[in-house]
Formats: sequence, C-alpha cells, structure tokens
Amino acid sequence: MSGETVFTYAAPGLKFGRGASREVGWDLAQYGARRVLLLTDAGVAAAGHAARVAESITSAGLDVTTYDRVRVEPTDGSWADAIEFALAEGPFDAVVAVGGGSSIDTAKAVNLLLTNEGELMDYVNAPVGGGRAPTKPLLPMVAVPTTTGTGAESTTICVLDVVALKVKTGISHARLRPTLAVVDPDLTTSQPPMVTASCGMDILCHALESWTARPYTSYDPKRPEQRVPYCGSNPIADMWAEKSLSLLAKSFVRAVRDGDDAEAREEMALAATFAGLGFGNAGVHVPHACAYPIAGRVRDYRPPDYPADEAMVPHGMAVVMTAPAAFDLLRAAAPERHRRAAELLGGEDLPTVLRSLMRDVGLPSGLAELGFDGSDVDDLVGGALQQQRLLATAPIEVGADELAGVFRASMEHW
Repeated sequence: MSGETVFTYAAPGLKFGRGASREVGWDLAQYGARRVLLLTDAGVAAAGHAARVAESITSAGLDVTTYDRVRVEPTDGSWADAIEFALAEGPFDAVVAVGGGSSIDTAKAVNLLLTNEGELMDYVNAPVGGGRAPTKPLLPMVAVPTTTGTGAESTTICVLDVVALKVKTGISHARLRPTLAVVDPDLTTSQPPMVTASCGMDILCHALESWTARPYTSYDPKRPEQRVPYCGSNPIADMWAEKSLSLLAKSFVRAVRDGDDAEAREEMALAATFAGLGFGNAGVHVPHACAYPIAGRVRDYRPPDYPADEAMVPHGMAVVMTAPAAFDLLRAAAPERHRRAAELLGGEDLPTVLRSLMRDVGLPSGLAELGFDGSDVDDLVGGALQQQRLLATAPIEVGADELAGVFRASMEHW
C-alpha cells in the first residue's frame, strides 16, 4: 500500500509586534464579544500585564471578569477551580488568556467546559482520561503570551498534571486552538533568567522535534475523519522550524543574559511563534513524551526564579533534560536533518550543541540534579509510554528499552 499523500495545516490568526496587546479590546469586538473572561496567574497580574489588557477590553466598551489564580504548571485541581469560577460568573462570549503556557492552557480547558457538557476527565487524553472529543464549537479565544516558549497560543493541546496519578497529560483537539494569538515582545521583558532559559529550551525542542518528526508520507493513508492536527513533518512546518532555529541561534543566550536586550527578546518571541506554527501541525515526539513523567514525578526540586513554595520542573526544562540523548538515539533515522539543525545552531553535532546551550543558560546538569537516579528509570519509562500520541510521531519505533536508554543517558550531562 502506498503511503499518505495529504498533510494538513492550520494556525490561529496572528498579531505580532510591540504594543500589539493594547489592541485586544478592538480584536474581541470584531468577534462580537460583549462579556469577556480573562485568565492569568498571580505573577503576571502583579507585573500589570493582565490589567493593561483588561483596560484595552473595557476601553472598547466590553465587560471583563478576571480570574488571576491560574497555577504555574496546572493540575486537574487548579483547572477544576478555574472552571468552577467561570461557570459561576458566566455566561461569557469570549475568553482571553494573558500569561505563559499555564494560563493559555487553563483558558483552553475552561473554554471547553464552558461550551461542552461533561467533566474535565472525560476529555483528557486516553488512557489517563476518556479521550472524548468536543461536540460543540468553543467561544472565540485570544491568547496573549507573556513568556517566549510554550507555543500554546498556536496549538490544539492543553497540558496538566493529574496529581493522584502523578502523570502529566493533556487534552488535544483542533477546536482548542486559539482564535487569535497576540504576541507582544514588550510583555516578555519581565521574564527572569531561568524562566527565559526554560522557555527558550521549549522553543528549541518544538522546532527540533517537528523538524525531525516522522514524515507525513510515512503514515498509512487516512480517511478524512481520521486526520489529526499532528500529521508529521511536512514542507510548511519545516519552513517554520528552520527559521525558528536560525533566530534562536542569534538571540537565545543574549536574552537569558540580558533581559533588557529588546532585539533579543523580539527575536525570541518571533522564534517561539514560528516554532509553534511548525510543531502545532507536525507534532513533537520523544523529548516531550519524556518530559511529562519528569514533571509529574518531581519530588522537591525548586528552580530559581519560579515560585519557591512548591516543587516543580518547568516544562521547557523537563523537555530539554532528555533531548541530547533522544536526538542521539534518533539521528540514524535522518542524519542529514540532524546535521542541518546543528549547523543552524552554530555547531556540528546536535547533542553536543544542546548540552553546550544548557550550560550557557545555567540549566541543571541532568536528571540527577533534579532529584532522580537510576532507581527512577522504570517509573519514568512507564510514564513516557503513556504518551503514545507523541511517541507515534517519532521517526523510529520507540519502546521501553529505547526510553530507558534515554533516561539513563540523561542523568548526568557534564
């Protein structure tokens, strides 16, 4: 049987540039919105970003209700709290997220449960949840990222920790993609160094994983109803990934070392946007699959520049911890792509380039520094194996033995 001959591509509307967030009220009015729910977290609220967006909304003659209790690295409990608030304060006819991936993902989940019947776990990806698809359209949603990295403003997925199961998973459906992404680089200047470093690694892995993903032509032909947003590497996603890597090579380390470098901040914001437009269609694979159990099973690691009252491994940090070993495993599937990626980043060997960047931006030296050791490998492998939706996008078949090798090789990077 011949392989797939069709790939799909979708993206939100995009408004990019300094000062773009001041126009959110006008944008919402074009969707016919009158009563808006704005979701953010306490840190973003304290920086004043959410209030300025809310002022733009009210200046356009719209009502806005703000929820500012989004949890950094959301859980099923934090989502339930936001959903309960929205249902009690509604009805609303549009949703706005101001913040990082946590706020944008929480807004997606809230939007889903405002418009569709059922419980949160009904929609969480199987096998953790019911894997139910929404049957009704969602409200218009505007995503205003204040961090450069997650790409959540472009994607069809929202991610959470299911606390009782100690697993990070998500909800994935095309209807979760925001209607409009408003990317204003001025909002990222308040990002401290470790947040910038972690988010930048998320951008980097988004671009690298979509660039090295299984080609769309390698899949069996699908019927229209079988098509999913992650369709494998394809010419359009490749274009965005390459451009993202080129921008990161110039701006990433500069932005971490000097948060006031406006040019570096703008280039990172553009790199994040390009990477999101790529991986939001091609998909991600092994490093992201491994990141879920790393974040979900954290014990007492508390990263600098993040809330000190709770243990966490920020998403981008969790992703890049296994990236060098993962790309070492995968390079034989498409060595020319790995060489090209390394060249775009200014090196010759991709795992070596990644380890060097991790050192340069002050990230932990490996999983051991996060509190893991060899006795955790089987548990981490079990968690990664639950992410079959992601592993299916890898360019080779990746099972328990391969994942165990990746986790063991990631305990110490230097």
